[in-house]
Amino acid sequence: MLFSRKPGPVFALLLTLGAGALGGGAFLHAQDSTAQNMHRGRKYKAPPDTSHIEVVVTKQSNGKPLPQVAVVFHPVKDGKDEGNLEVKTNDEGKAVIDVIPTGSDVGIQVIADGFATFAGDYQVNEATRVIEIKMIRPRAQVSTYVDNDGKPANRPVGVQEPNTPRSLPGETPVPHPATPPPPPPATPPAGTPPPR
Repeated sequence: MLFSRKPGPVFALLLTLGAGALGGGAFLHAQDSTAQNMHRGRKYKAPPDTSHIEVVVTKQSNGKPLPQVAVVFHPVKDGKDEGNLEVKTNDEGKAVIDVIPTGSDVGIQVIADGFATFAGDYQVNEATRVIEIKMIRPRAQVSTYVDNDGKPANRPVGVQEPNTPRSLPGETPVPHPATPPPPPPATPPAGTPPPR
């Protein structure tokens, strides 16, 4: 009888063999779990090495730093666009960034009020790079376009096209006088009676 109320020698033998098999299986499983954990789960990929880039923005005329100027970084690595980042300069005219991957081609654009926008491309292969940019005042634009008379467009520096309202199709355009009407005379002409 295998299943009796009293544990017999067969039951004791089965209990011993079962405990040994379970304990040995647990030991073997503990050894295998470290090997399996190395191949399971999420694959960790270390982030790429980054470069510390410092852009110093100054005026070309006197070398003074320009604070609160927008410096836009546009990194491209291995032909892949990495997005763009904008940093403002501090009071010393420095914009510091350290998230650009080493080996990237970085397009830098500097935008400051009252100065011509600067744009340049740089190759960043070293761990630390200092880039000095000297800002200049706006100059006259060189254009291939011509005006209605066949002459090159000749606008002074900083002057844009006048903003004229455009009419929609089917509407009659509102004429705008080229010069404002002259103001009324302050004194009445001679020979006219004074107003009452």
